[in-house]
Parts: sequence; structure tokens; C-alpha cells
Amino acid sequence: MVLLQRMTYCVQRLYIQQGLNIPLKMVKRHASKIALPVFTTKPKGLDVEEPSYFVDWHACVVSGGKGGDGVVSFASTRHNQFAGPDGGNGGSGGHVIFQVNENVKSLAKVPGQVAAVDGRNGAKRNSQGKSGQHTFVSVPQGTVFYSGDGEQLTCLDEPNDYYVGAHGGKGGRGNTAFATSTFVAPRIAEKGAMGEKNSLQLEMRIMADAGMVGFPNAGKSSLLRAISRARPLTSEQAFTTRSAHVGMVQYDDHEQVSVADIPGLVKGSHESKGLGFSFLRHIMKCTCLLYVLDLSSDDPWQQYEDLRHELQQYNSELMTRPHAIVGNKIDLLSSKSNFQIIQAKSDVPAFAISATEGTGIVELLIHVRKMYDTMKSSQSVNV
Repeated sequence: MVLLQRMTYCVQRLYIQQGLNIPLKMVKRHASKIALPVFTTKPKGLDVEEPSYFVDWHACVVSGGKGGDGVVSFASTRHNQFAGPDGGNGGSGGHVIFQVNENVKSLAKVPGQVAAVDGRNGAKRNSQGKSGQHTFVSVPQGTVFYSGDGEQLTCLDEPNDYYVGAHGGKGGRGNTAFATSTFVAPRIAEKGAMGEKNSLQLEMRIMADAGMVGFPNAGKSSLLRAISRARPLTSEQAFTTRSAHVGMVQYDDHEQVSVADIPGLVKGSHESKGLGFSFLRHIMKCTCLLYVLDLSSDDPWQQYEDLRHELQQYNSELMTRPHAIVGNKIDLLSSKSNFQIIQAKSDVPAFAISATEGTGIVELLIHVRKMYDTMKSSQSVNV
């Protein structure tokens, strides 16, 4: 009963913000069909320093194992001194395989050089050499592979996906393989083939449903802490967040929506100002975007236009993503008038919140779930 009253209150506020006068009976009927976010009461972990070993781009050289050599050998038994060729084939070299590991969250432990095991040589008595074992390298989900010249090779989006970075060489044939009815004593054998050697560039893209973009100190990290159990650092200093963070938003129908917080952008990030805009690779997989604005600044609307411009400079496809405006710090005096200006100029949903006070967060998360459900249903129709 308390939950229904809470849902009814939230839905009624949404209707009032949109200027709609809906009867209370209809509001209750609509509220019973909306999934509300669930805020856990379990204590969060202690604040820890942001790990300095987080790596989201890495270059490495991979080498497949060399194939084993075939051998020249002739059998000689007690009753048959010239029993014929019996040289075995060499074993194949191992592959270098990159595989998704859900427990890996960074490219920090990917070696700069990876070499697979060579295959063993063949032996007499038609003994084939042992093939080299494959070398597996664990990478995070969402890792994109590029060749040395920048061409995209593949992207590992699904759990347990794998990519063969370098194939091992094939083992050489022994002289037994060359024996025929007219060539009964071949004295030739093949050398094992060399394995592939490739230069790869690995780029990590965090897999999240919604991505938050904003200027430094706009309150993205504070908002992520308020809606999830993620613990990014917060500070009054600019560029406190230097790596992407992901938090999970829980809903009462047991659905989970992941939200990513990336380092702050500034005007001119595409010209390498601030921290640059290479971190925007993390929102390329996001289905929707949240523009977090500081309502206490002089011109929050200019922040929104600057953010849109930086995203367009990075990838114009981001302009077509469903998005909403999140005006943070509504609890300050100058924020309310600034938010009214944003509402007047914007043609997209805008929400006024206070990440520290918890104001307006429920309404925001209801809209995030709505965008998530819409994109999920459209993807299922396309499939």
C-alpha cells in the first residue's frame, strides 16, 4: 500500500510537470504499471582511492607459436634392415587467443608482448610432435581490436567471446608423408611454418545502458553514488574522476540498468584541452545519454550546447541517441531560475535534481527506465 502511494505521488508529479490534469483514479492505474527504482539499505563500502592502474587503451605485439619440423628417418628392424621411412610430422604452434573475462575490468594486465608455445618436432617411428598450447589473454567485455594501421578488426561484446590475435604455424611433414610407390625412400621433410606476428591496439569500451556526460564538478559522480552502490571519488577539485565508473540501478521488478560516469569534458576537449575526449569511447555502446548540468553556474544552457558540440566532434552518431537533461544542484538559490530557462529552451525532457539531497532522483530514474525499455523493445523488433 505504501509503495502504491509512493508510485502514485511520483506519477502525479510527472503529470503536473507536463501540465496534465489527470483524475486520481487514472493516476493510480498508471502508477501500478511503472517500475520504481529500489534504493538498498545495505551499507556501502568504504571510500577508497581511485586505482591508478586503470587502463582503457593498450598496444601489444602477439606472436603465434612456430610449427614443429618434420624429420627424415628410416626404420631398421631385426628382420628388415630397410623397412622404409618412418619420420613423423611436427606439431602445430599454439594460437594467441583473447577471451572475455567478466572479472577483468581493465587492460592493465595485458602484456605488451605475447608469444604462444612452439610445436615440437616430429620423431622417428612415425611419432608426431606435440602441438603447442594456446595462450589465453583475459580482456574486459567490450574490448575493441584494431590493427596496427587503425583498422577495426572485431569487438568482443558478449561474455566468453574470443578473438584469435595470432595463429600458430602448421607443423612440417616428415619424410613418411612423401613416400609413394615409386619414391620409396624420400630424404626430404618440411620445416614447420612460422606463426603469425601482429601488432594490435586494444580499446576498452565500458558496457552500460546509460551514459552521463558533463563538465567537471557538475555532480556526475555524486549522482552515481546516489543512485547505485558505485563509489567514485567526489571532490571540489576539477577532474577528480579520471577513469570511467559504472553503477547498477535496481528496480522493483528486478530489472537492472547500468549507468556509466565518464571524466568531465570542457569546451575544446576535441582540441586536447582538459583531459581530452578520448573517454567518450565508453559511451559509444550506451543506448541513451544524460547531460548533467550545473544549475548554479552562470549559463547552464551554454554547457549543454558545448557538450553537444564536443560529442558531435567525436562521433556525429551520438547526436541521434535518446537523451535527457539533468540539472543538478537545484537546492542552491540561483538554480531554480536557471532551470526555468533550460525548460523554456529545451525540447527534450529536463529534470531538476540535487544529488546530495536526493531531490528529484526518483522521477529521473523512472524516465531512465522508460528510455531503456523503449530502446530494448526497438532492438528486439529489429532482431
